[in-house]
Amino acid sequence: MANSEARLHSVLATLEECRDALTHSSDRETALLVSVAILELRMKLNRIADSDLKALCDAMLPDEAPAERSQQAKSPQAQRRRPLLKLVK
Repeated sequence: MANSEARLHSVLATLEECRDALTHSSDRETALLVSVAILELRMKLNRIADSDLKALCDAMLPDEAPAERSQQAKSPQAQRRRPLLKLVK
């Protein structure tokens, strides 16, 4: 188990180096994709469930009335924006 965890930490360090190189070469979208892989690996190493991450994201959303949220979802600007991250299992 410890050897496997050490390998994952090594992979994590490599991914972080790759992300830095991509960021410096102005390849922002690819750097974001590598960031998602880093997040997934950190969650695995720290035994954080997807449901815990979702609960955190939900808790960080501003407290708005449900009517305001539905109006924002109908606005043209909200329809054009694509999500930055999508949690997929």
